[in-house]
Amino acid sequence: MANNDIRYDGRVAIVTGAGGGLGRAYALYFSSRGASVVVNDLGGSATGDGASSKAADVVVDEIVKNGGKAVANYDSVTDGHKIVDTAMKAFGRVDIIINNAGILRDKSFSRMTDADWDIIQAVHVKGSYAVTKAAFPIMREQKYGRIIMTASAAGLYGNFGQANYSAAKMALASFSHSLAREGAKYNIHSNTIAPMAASRMTETVMPPEILASLKPEFVCPVAGYLCHENTEDNGGVYEVGGGVVSKLRWERSEGAVFKADDTFTPAVVGAKWDEVTDFSKVTYPSSITDTDFVELLERAKASPANPKADPVRFDGQVAIVTGAGGGLGRAYALLLGKLGASVVVNDLGAPMAGQGSDSRAADLVVNEIVKAGGKAVANYDSVEEGEKVVETALKAFGRVDILVNNAGILRDKSFVRMSDADWDLVQSVHLRGTYKVIKAAWPHLNKQKYGRIVNTASAVGLYGNFGQTNYSAAKAGIVGLSKTLAVEGARKNIKVNVIAPNAGTRMTATIMPPEMVEAFKPEYVAPLVAFLSSSASEETGGVFEVGSGWVAQVRWQRTGGAAFPANRTLTPEQVRSKWSQAIDFEDGRATHPTTPGDSLNDFMANFDNGGDEEEAKPLRDDGTVDLEAAKAIKFDTTTFEFGEREVILYALGVGCKRQDLRFVYENDENFGTLPTFGVIPSFTIMSGLPFGDILPNFNPMMLLHGEQYLEVKKAIPTSGTLKSEARIVEITDKGKGASVVVGVTSTDETGDVVFENEFTLFIRGSGNFGGPKKGADRGAATAANVPPQRKPDAVITEKTSEDQAALYRLSGDYNPLHLDPQMAAVGGFDVPILHGLCSFGISAKHVLKTFGNNDPASFKNVKGRFAKHVFPGETLETSMWKEGNKVIFSTRVIERDVVAISAAAVEFAAAEGRDSKL
Repeated sequence: MANNDIRYDGRVAIVTGAGGGLGRAYALYFSSRGASVVVNDLGGSATGDGASSKAADVVVDEIVKNGGKAVANYDSVTDGHKIVDTAMKAFGRVDIIINNAGILRDKSFSRMTDADWDIIQAVHVKGSYAVTKAAFPIMREQKYGRIIMTASAAGLYGNFGQANYSAAKMALASFSHSLAREGAKYNIHSNTIAPMAASRMTETVMPPEILASLKPEFVCPVAGYLCHENTEDNGGVYEVGGGVVSKLRWERSEGAVFKADDTFTPAVVGAKWDEVTDFSKVTYPSSITDTDFVELLERAKASPANPKADPVRFDGQVAIVTGAGGGLGRAYALLLGKLGASVVVNDLGAPMAGQGSDSRAADLVVNEIVKAGGKAVANYDSVEEGEKVVETALKAFGRVDILVNNAGILRDKSFVRMSDADWDLVQSVHLRGTYKVIKAAWPHLNKQKYGRIVNTASAVGLYGNFGQTNYSAAKAGIVGLSKTLAVEGARKNIKVNVIAPNAGTRMTATIMPPEMVEAFKPEYVAPLVAFLSSSASEETGGVFEVGSGWVAQVRWQRTGGAAFPANRTLTPEQVRSKWSQAIDFEDGRATHPTTPGDSLNDFMANFDNGGDEEEAKPLRDDGTVDLEAAKAIKFDTTTFEFGEREVILYALGVGCKRQDLRFVYENDENFGTLPTFGVIPSFTIMSGLPFGDILPNFNPMMLLHGEQYLEVKKAIPTSGTLKSEARIVEITDKGKGASVVVGVTSTDETGDVVFENEFTLFIRGSGNFGGPKKGADRGAATAANVPPQRKPDAVITEKTSEDQAALYRLSGDYNPLHLDPQMAAVGGFDVPILHGLCSFGISAKHVLKTFGNNDPASFKNVKGRFAKHVFPGETLETSMWKEGNKVIFSTRVIERDVVAISAAAVEFAAAEGRDSKL
């Protein structure tokens, strides 16, 4: 290697979760460049179950065979000291820590258990803390260390079904912020990477061609650059994957300043909301000292009169305020009570360090509210027993509408002096306490389709602070939790926001001069909390800094980043050469991502980056689409071999019974193949289509299967080999999305066309590319198939099996959405849904039986639109209207009275003497 190559000779790296995926790639990378590596892996599953030493051993063997140095460690990351002991015993020092170990327990918040929450926090947050805590004194003594925390897009932006994971990953970003401050003078740097890389946790949900470009090897060189001794970057957050590297920072609106007097009300906050959320003038704070609250208070007191506005009221609503015995919580409770809410005043009555309890604090506030003519009851439970807090509200007032999660404690200590108890207690009260109260209230908010939740973070959580690694992690975790809950609550009118208040409390009153105490009066924060708690507010997922009569919004800003060829090996030297571009916020390319999909868009934009090779592409640089170029793309031919087993398995998958011998028994004299089996050989080709080359802003998670058309050209045999070739038939611009019709022609060994399919796919977020708004008329493939205005000529009902999806998937569609409850929850479903093409096959089977005498030879074509999902076990009702050789049909889910398949019809081949069963 050249003298300026990035190497780690003499360095010792610990990589957690290194038995596979990204961790394995890290271990191989560092060892290939001279580091001795501790390969840690518990050997559990992606959900954290089980343990095995095999995974770590295999990677160690691989390193040693390549001439490197490595030892295995099989301990849980929660026993971080044992992992560090392994490094010290084997190599005598620790220089680099890659906190990579992770698991998933994805579930919608309604279905999430405490065990799902706790194990994610334990592995991701406590595990990263424990490993780093054990190594930090060693790094301090040697005055050198490099630490990488692993966040994710779900943590930064929130993601449906990942409240636990989002909270943990966002917590790690802030933990790293604070650690960077504490380690700086000892040459210990800590950075956070949000990787987009294929792993055990992603391989089941992404198409193969996407996975191929999400190689972990695109992430390792970035971590490698940050971990080199000559790299000075510290405290950064980076999104990395697919050849793209970008940096994030907080951007804050100028905000609104209110006159700090009695007219500063929730209604006034609403009146100036556009000013609060206006990002035309911004700052980029990076420290809690970047805001002068004394100066802001002076501006607030000198401000003109607040605008007049219709009052905000809470009559008939019930609010829970935690930690309401003093400071901020008391101010919130008093204001909500004054404005008509019935208030549960929760306070354990413990001192700021979190020890002991006393009911007096809550009782005093209740008495204040009642004397002022309001309604209130006290609750003295710890927020870790959130169900008891919520139960108090239900027993006293019969409902709950508002949650203000404010309870908190401090255990401030430098990281070296911090004990596990200091860490655990702060996480328990702030993060887990917030989770527990919301978890208990969530079913009630869901049921009534209304709720307002205001969670409490802090500037320390956003920017980090010396001596508050525990507190910053917990407060940032609340941000991640809130962003996911905002996504999950949207459909039920549950709005979730986060405030980062600067106000005097029991935790700050003893350490501030009088002018600061005045500037930080809780009364200058309460109006924002009350506004966000009201039905007048439609804001959700927001983060707001507030204090001294000032309110501003905070959001992420991300650099345009640096892009590298997606089909070539990436090196840390290449990363170094483009680093200034990767972290440049001022070049006019910065964006403001709000969802994990925004992260994926940057990757997809780089998906076809092949370096200097130039070739015509359907997707032009200006985001428009060359439709002719798209239609001219030559896709790979796929081969599908099948026999009687596959034919029978498909028939059983679409509900055929043992009595349907014609389709399930190979020795039946009329044994044949159901016509809709024709969708199966074509289906496998769909996962290999490079939509990112064709459409702007393509996100595979935004792809919906909208319609299906199948035309049978030749009798489908019961065994054989078929070749299928795909083509783009049509692309239309629907504004909010794109409609893509993919045609697939399947031929037999003689070259004859057996059947043709058209898959109509709708891709949300890929519209406005300058294409036609309406597609061409392609006869039966695009027919509207509107049912006649008369009773159906025939109706068949069929109850699907609860195991239907488990059986149908064996015909080739292994999407986990149809079997894995966790993946279904991520998609917003309570249970896995049935494959759309399975419902399609069941419906066509009904038509064939009724009007085609179960004779596949009578069948010409079928078309249908997927209108709604079906749950396995539900009953499908197929209503049919015969119109000449065409039978129009509509399929309804009886239990939910929704149409699952619409605009549908089967055409039969014209034949004399054929009788229907009418």
